[in-house]
Amino acid sequence: MEALNLIESFIQTAETGSFSAAARRLGLTPAAVSKNVARLEAQLGVRLFHRSTRKLTMTPGGEQFWADASGPFTGLQDAFARAAQHDGKPSGVLKVSMAVAFGREYLVPLLGDFLARYPDIVPDWHFDNRAVDLIAGGFDAAIGGGIELTQGVVARNLARPCVIVAAAPDYMAGRPLPAHPSDLAELDGIARRSGNTGRLRAWTLRNQVGEEALAECRTRMIFDDPEAMAHAALQGLGIAFLPTPHAAPHLESGKLMRLLPGWHAEVSPITIYYPNRTLLPAKTRVFIDFIVEAFRDARLASRLNAR
Repeated sequence: MEALNLIESFIQTAETGSFSAAARRLGLTPAAVSKNVARLEAQLGVRLFHRSTRKLTMTPGGEQFWADASGPFTGLQDAFARAAQHDGKPSGVLKVSMAVAFGREYLVPLLGDFLARYPDIVPDWHFDNRAVDLIAGGFDAAIGGGIELTQGVVARNLARPCVIVAAAPDYMAGRPLPAHPSDLAELDGIARRSGNTGRLRAWTLRNQVGEEALAECRTRMIFDDPEAMAHAALQGLGIAFLPTPHAAPHLESGKLMRLLPGWHAEVSPITIYYPNRTLLPAKTRVFIDFIVEAFRDARLASRLNAR
């Protein structure tokens, strides 16, 4: 077991790029991780890392050892996880990342059924609107939209949301309903600033016959969060271009109304993504299957598709 611990410290350091990040994942101190790597180097007779005050990089020998050891080590981890299952049932802590509002509205309500089916799994859910690095963060899976998949990560689609135009009935009272995206220019808008570029988002709407039109309105306020935009729209402060996950609950309650119901803008699908392993831990595999099944059977996918 000692050799496995030394190898794990090396692999985590290689994947995260630092002793400190590896230590956070392993629940150790950076000094302990560094010591484990040094002991492994002594046993192998190979220097695995170039160390400096600013940077930690693998040597050619380290890169070769990582390529040779990481796959078999993952297989051993899976074997230990399967052997540790209670009576063959999936068990263990399940670390998952998801967006704050989406997780609260669509995933937390599924938790009771999941726990009833898999009582030995302990969900460790992290709510964050930023995409996470599965490997560096030690996540079993993550759920989100617009994720750029990196090497070693795979994804399964859950839903195809889109962006629609919505407003509070109070705001639209006494105003003519727009018949075309060009009519939105007469209305106050709750604009969205891109967190990546810092620019205001511009939306091109498309109808069911394939026509496209640029949608512009009078910018009354600017937010960088779609959930905040939805709440501003609920107060009757203007119209908002909302992704359907944020709009659907308020449209269903009647607190918001959809404008231009035949028009929408395309956005990336919502996916559940996870490390690409030949043998996923049972806790991860059953969670992925459960979420995919729930979005299909509970009609969550169609609820978010307003095309």
